[in-house]
Amino acid sequence: MIAAPAAVLGADPYPSWLDYPILPHVGELVFGFLVFGVLYFVVRAKVVPALEQIYAERTAAIEGGIARAEAVQVEAARVLEEYQAELSEARAERARIIQQASEEAAVVAAEIRQRAQDEANRITTAATQQIQAAHQQAVVQLRAEVGALATELASRIIGESLQDEARQSRVVDRFLTDLEAAGSASGPVS
Repeated sequence: MIAAPAAVLGADPYPSWLDYPILPHVGELVFGFLVFGVLYFVVRAKVVPALEQIYAERTAAIEGGIARAEAVQVEAARVLEEYQAELSEARAERARIIQQASEEAAVVAAEIRQRAQDEANRITTAATQQIQAAHQQAVVQLRAEVGALATELASRIIGESLQDEARQSRVVDRFLTDLEAAGSASGPVS
C-alpha cells in the first residue's frame, strides 16, 4: 500500500485555505498587488495619455478629412450646377442658331426661287420675242416671195407686165388679204 501524508489522512476533513498548493503565499500576493498597482499607475500616467493623444489626432484627422470631403462635395455640386446651367444655355443657343439658320435658308431658298422664276420669265419673254421676230421676219419674207410669185402668176394670166411697183404692191396686198380671209374661215393658221 502507498503511504499517504499525515495531513491528508488527518482527522480534519476540511483543510484550511493555506493547505492548498495552488494558492500563493501572502508575501507573493502582496508583492503582486504592489507591482500591479505600480504598473497600473505607470500605464495610467504615461501610456493612456499617449494613446488618448494619438486617438485625438486620428479623430481630428478623420474629421478634418470628412470636412474636406464635404467641402469638396459641395464644390463639386456647385460646379455641376454651373456646368448644367451652361449646358442648358448652350442647348438653347444651339436651338436658336438652328432656328435662325432655318429661317435664313428659307429666305435664301425663296430668293433663289424668285431669281429662277425671274430668269425663266426673262428667257420666256426673250424666246417669245425671238419667235415673234422670227414670225414677223417669216411673214415679211413670205409676203415678198408670195408677192413675187403672185405678180409673176398674174403677169402670165393677164398677159401684161406688172413691173410697176405701186400696181404690184396693190395686187400682192389684195391677194394676201383674200388668202388670210380664206384661211380664217377654214381655221386658225399657226
